[in-house]
Amino acid sequence: MYVKGVGPQRAKHLEGKGLLTAGDLLTYAPFRYEDRSNVKPLDALAPGEMATVLATVRSAHSPRFQRRNLRLIEIVFTDERGSRLVGKWFHASWLEKVLEPGVRVALYGKVDYDTYAREITMLHPELEVLRGGEDEGEDSLHTGRIVPVYEAAGKVNTRAFRMILKGLLDRLPELSDALPDFLQKRLKLPELGLALRELHFPSSGSDVRALNAFRSPAQVRLIFEEFFWLETGMALRRGQARVEPGIAFNLTDRARQQVLKMLPFKPTAAQKRVVKEIAADMASPAPMNRMLQGDVGSGKTIVAAQAMVIAVEDGYQAAMLAPTEILAQQHYANFRRIFEPLGYRVVPLFGSMTKKEKEFAKRALATGHAQVGVGTHALIEEGVEFAHLGLAIVDEQHRFGVLQRQALQQKGVSPDVLVMTATPIPRTLALTIYGDLDVSVIDELPPGRKPIRTFHRTKAEVELIYSFVKREVDAGRQAYIVYPSIDESETLAVKAAKKAYEELSRDVFPGLRVGLLHGKLKPAEKDEVMGAFQRGEVQVLVATTVIEVGVDVPNATVMVVENAERFGLAQIHQLRGRVGRGGEQSYCILVTDRLNDTGKERIRTLVDSTDGFYIANMDLKLRGPGEFLGTKQSGLPAFRIGNLLRDSDLLELARREAVAFVENPPSPEELAEATRYIRDNWQRRYGLALVG
Repeated sequence: MYVKGVGPQRAKHLEGKGLLTAGDLLTYAPFRYEDRSNVKPLDALAPGEMATVLATVRSAHSPRFQRRNLRLIEIVFTDERGSRLVGKWFHASWLEKVLEPGVRVALYGKVDYDTYAREITMLHPELEVLRGGEDEGEDSLHTGRIVPVYEAAGKVNTRAFRMILKGLLDRLPELSDALPDFLQKRLKLPELGLALRELHFPSSGSDVRALNAFRSPAQVRLIFEEFFWLETGMALRRGQARVEPGIAFNLTDRARQQVLKMLPFKPTAAQKRVVKEIAADMASPAPMNRMLQGDVGSGKTIVAAQAMVIAVEDGYQAAMLAPTEILAQQHYANFRRIFEPLGYRVVPLFGSMTKKEKEFAKRALATGHAQVGVGTHALIEEGVEFAHLGLAIVDEQHRFGVLQRQALQQKGVSPDVLVMTATPIPRTLALTIYGDLDVSVIDELPPGRKPIRTFHRTKAEVELIYSFVKREVDAGRQAYIVYPSIDESETLAVKAAKKAYEELSRDVFPGLRVGLLHGKLKPAEKDEVMGAFQRGEVQVLVATTVIEVGVDVPNATVMVVENAERFGLAQIHQLRGRVGRGGEQSYCILVTDRLNDTGKERIRTLVDSTDGFYIANMDLKLRGPGEFLGTKQSGLPAFRIGNLLRDSDLLELARREAVAFVENPPSPEELAEATRYIRDNWQRRYGLALVG
């Protein structure tokens, strides 16, 4: 559809915002609304207020200044009562050609009083020329009404958006409304065409507070619709997964015996419950698609190992995909230790391995000689094949996108899938990203684990902090000191870990063995440093966030986080989970420089709580969904109007209605039509392959 006012240049700017079609423009919601409907006569204006006026141009002139480049245009306006207002604009000489004497205009801006000239003024007011012979209130787009304010797209500003959308809505044909009729009636939702018009140009008398809270009837309908089609797509995909032929694993007595032989300790009640849920899924003929959430140190790995035993004992292979080589190597070492006594062969597949080592591992997996494969992205590359992959496990799922998970699944024929995360995902995010997965939660730590004590200290107290670290090391323990950067040119001039390592090993801890670990080391160098720390040969490890996941050293009892204000809540919680893994009391010390109010709230949250789910919810509220997930997360759908924090109640409602619609549709034809509609209209927006 041709859109008036959008030429090739504007189209490029709009494309940068993801606005490719007329439909994209129609759902590009204003981010706020201004009430400019209260038109006041000039003699009723009060300094300091925002006001709309209707007036006529009387004269225009450009005062001369000593600074020749400071070009000011002053336009004198009058109204029917003869009152005056002076509008002032810098660098807008074109206005003299537009605002000739006698032209009628609407102005909106902040009212000032010029004490020198003793007259009412407006500086850079919003201006609109009114066409004669028409109702001026109806004619105005930018003043004299409730006005939408849009986020600019390149050089397409909010004023341009109003003009483009007014033209588009005026020429809009009657729209077919795909939202089920019974839902619209029961929930009292306006029809689509009316909702779109009210979204952009609310009727006179609309509640501006409701509009800015995104709770007008039109906004609620459009937000609900976005969430409803996403949740319907998720429910359809989930339903498809359940009817696809999968593997019905046999839960044999031998598998139970192998599990008992493998377990290093008595499992918690939460671990038992989760294993039962996973085992029931694996026994079902439909492929398992389950997410396992558990706080740091809750024992997710041993649960995954039990699921692997079920697969291997039934003649299948299992694979574990991890985001970093350090984490993958640790999983490999753990699985070798617990599986080799059971007679299972475990092979690694990492990017740092030699070509010969990789070929050996690939051959062992392809022939079935190895029952368990553990690796990084190298595990999902082309050329890696499994003889009988039955269980695919993805660790730290938030570090991967949907496509990587699918790539591992495709190494087998409908294998069961278990994704694990130690970063608790708040419910609103879980419903949008992992709505096709069943969820199991380990909400209990293994017995004997003592809660980590967390303290906040400032840079001025650094000597006391290092004295405490020294006392713990002298008592036979180990410590981490973590920095957010290794690059001295990083903004905010954080201490570089390299420089800190040199200072700490030379001046602060000259009698201790200090190590350095960061992401720019070669894999072999990382292995050497981490191995030395795990063996106790390194007593203090200076590191970047490369240690955030997967480092397990039970003897480490102190975690010092430098420049803690630069980390997210969930990230610090992950780092804190590197200590407290043994029987001794452990400590986390958050060192900050300057804190704003939000920073203080974040640090206070960490000091007060060790509950990962509470911390994740606070992190989501303080940072928002995009930053919470990180820029690399490809699983977050692109909502035009809905907001996961603001609209969580509508998301829950949409999920309930979508599940009910898919499970009990009014007719098979309506469900088939909904499936086609999602595939044709919503998959590009959501960025997910929702339905086949």
